[in-house]
This record gives sequence, C-alpha cells and structure tokens, in this order.
Amino acid sequence: MTVVVVIVAVAAMLVAASVFAQESEEMAAEKVLKKAEMMEMPFGGEKDVAFAKALWKTIGGYDGWPMQSDIMPGKSPHGMFIRMYYSIVTIDEVAYHVVVKDNYGGEGVTLEMVKENPSGYLMAVTPMLQREPGYDADNNDWFWVKYGPDGSIGMNDMDVAMAGRVAKGMPMGCIACHANAGGGDYLFAND
Repeated sequence: MTVVVVIVAVAAMLVAASVFAQESEEMAAEKVLKKAEMMEMPFGGEKDVAFAKALWKTIGGYDGWPMQSDIMPGKSPHGMFIRMYYSIVTIDEVAYHVVVKDNYGGEGVTLEMVKENPSGYLMAVTPMLQREPGYDADNNDWFWVKYGPDGSIGMNDMDVAMAGRVAKGMPMGCIACHANAGGGDYLFAND
C-alpha cells in the first residue's frame, strides 16, 4: 500500500510540474509578445511611411538634378548598375541633404543596355536623407527608404515598410552595410 501511495504522489508531482511548466512557457511567451508590442520598431511605422511619402513627392524630377553620377557597376542589394544623385530638399520647411540611388538590373542586362534605356531596367530607388540632429545619432541621423520605380514603398519579408532607420541594430541591412563606409559618413561614393 505504501508503494502505491508513493507512486501516486510522484505521479501527482509530475503532473503538477508539467502543468506549471506549460503555464510558465505560456506566461513567458505572453511577456515576449507584450514587450514586442510595447517596443517601437526602428522603421516602417506610420511616421516613417508618412515622411517617405513626403520625400517621394519632394524628389520628383530628381533625374534632372545637376549633381549626378554616370551609370556605373553596382553591388547587391542595389543592383547590377546604379546612378546616384545629390541635392538639398525641403520637407515641412526643413532642409535636408539627400542622396538618391537608382538601382538597375534584369536578366542579362549590360551597362550599354541600361544607358540606352534606364527606365526599362530601373528596379528600385533608394534614397538616404540626413534628418535633423537626434533622429538617429548612432547612425549619423540617416533616414533610409526603398521605393519601387513607381514610388511605392518597398516591404521586407516581414511585411514592414522599408522606411526610416531600416534594419537598425540588425547584422544586415542599410545601416549595417553603410556603417562600413570610410570616413564614418555612411557614404561609399566619396571613399
């Protein structure tokens, strides 16, 4: 009889421990979700999207800006060929430095093909705009955005708009890559 009581007691303890562990896992998962909901994404939020839309309207006609590069070989993720433009633009009565990069590509595309028909091979437009001091002091206050050729804001694999401090704190993405530019300015063009 004593053995049966011990077995029943051990079984009851195992069941209780299993239920407690399951509840603990569920509570931990809930805490993680609540924390994620409370954290503000460093990019893709309403303010970032609104600013990106205002930027697209402001840079309309950028291909006519006097400060632009020739079409040249590019690197991933920007495309096989790129062309860069620079200007100062005004959004909400604030002046900002902006670099716009046209990203060209396509099956079998060559430099000559892009030069003959740039709009036919334009895959994306990727500006970086230097915001006001304090916007993102860790990364020289750069605002990043990826547009389709039509001005639509690109989305990442998690369906987050690629506008703002894109991929801040991540090992890959706009900030991580451009942090490697010489001179600490996040710009490769002048290295």
